[in-house]
Amino acid sequence: MSQTQPSIGVIIRPSLYSELFTPASDARLRALGNVHFHQQEQNLSGAELAHQLPAYDILITGWGSPRFTDEVLAAAGRLKLIAHTAGSIKAMLPPALFERGIAVTHAASAIAPAVAEMTLLLILLSLRQAHKLDRQLKAGGAWETSKTLGMGRELAGSRVGVVGAGYTGRCVIKLLAALDAEVWVYDPYLSAERAAELGVRPVALDELLANCPIVTLQAPPTQETYRMIGARELRLLQDGAIFINTARSHLVDQEALLAELRTGRIQAALDVFDQEPLPQEHPLRSLDNVILTPHVAGASRQARLRQGQTVVEEIERFLAGQPLRYRVTSDMLDTMA
Repeated sequence: MSQTQPSIGVIIRPSLYSELFTPASDARLRALGNVHFHQQEQNLSGAELAHQLPAYDILITGWGSPRFTDEVLAAAGRLKLIAHTAGSIKAMLPPALFERGIAVTHAASAIAPAVAEMTLLLILLSLRQAHKLDRQLKAGGAWETSKTLGMGRELAGSRVGVVGAGYTGRCVIKLLAALDAEVWVYDPYLSAERAAELGVRPVALDELLANCPIVTLQAPPTQETYRMIGARELRLLQDGAIFINTARSHLVDQEALLAELRTGRIQAALDVFDQEPLPQEHPLRSLDNVILTPHVAGASRQARLRQGQTVVEEIERFLAGQPLRYRVTSDMLDTMA
């Protein structure tokens, strides 16, 4: 960057900005250059972004930001850095953007701890049947009957299969290890050396599904992972297995999962769905062996503020000529969300 103050465009909604940036993070951002804020609660269209973009050296994007179409990219002659306040950014970025030498970074690492904590919570609830105890007692169920239902299982010593060892998968692994779980991992991009560092056993997907009484999905939605869990894979799960999905519904054949859950053979905890909001009449809502949450695994106050802080820190590094910690490159797109 030149010695003059860079022009920084913030195109996220004002209400979202206030969720992501503390007064301290806001002050740090303003100190980095001339900051221009989006003033409307409606997200910019591609045409509106193309109109504004020639004025910006750095662009801060977020949920709802428009894709970099040819029209938008043609207006990015001055742009040097895109800093995305969320995690999933691939859909916004055409290959031509990277060919132009525009640097990209994102805040996926800031969201991962929140998703990991929610994943752990859902595992523990499922093991101890806490959700069923709550429902039964509130419905007037007998105390002693409820106590019998509450004879659950402990996580310590249990074998847990983690599908995907990206940012979130690694956070999940760390929490599971702290509670003395035995962790198996399926991730074709995880090296033997990295698996050893994480203290996990790398295995094939079928082996993991057949041998782990608890399975949690943390893989990204890619062409390779689309419907990676279908009817055949679900049949491999042990009777009584716990199946967790806090990643994306993209990974699972939803009809096959519903059919398996209807048998009562396994239980599940699901935070993500093909249809969101989940329709009122959806059959998942009536199954007693399923915990449902409305795509909130990554939604914590701390995560939101880490997202803003991460973006500010990345812009500071970029302007100081230092390497970005969370840089997104074109060769990463096939394996990331």
